[in-house]
Amino acid sequence: MRSRFAAFAVEDEAYLLRTWHPATRPPRVEFERGMRWSGLEIEEVSGGSAVHTAGTVTFRACYTFRGTPGELRERSRFSRHDGAWVYVDGDTGIG
Repeated sequence: MRSRFAAFAVEDEAYLLRTWHPATRPPRVEFERGMRWSGLEIEEVSGGSAVHTAGTVTFRACYTFRGTPGELRERSRFSRHDGAWVYVDGDTGIG
């Protein structure tokens, strides 16, 4: 999760696509011009250990968009694919 946040912050599309599950991976990642990611707080983790095949991470990411601060909250789902953890999808707008 932290590495994907960092990849969004530096707009590393190749890394984001490589760590996205093939079943849900978009053809490309669209970065919002004027978006600056500034911090990540992991709120909850479920699964995701060496014995699991799936897990979730609930996080809060802070940003500034064209000078206005904001935050994104998401519960992300991850699974193992070819031995590596990859992002499957997520729910935003969580409580």
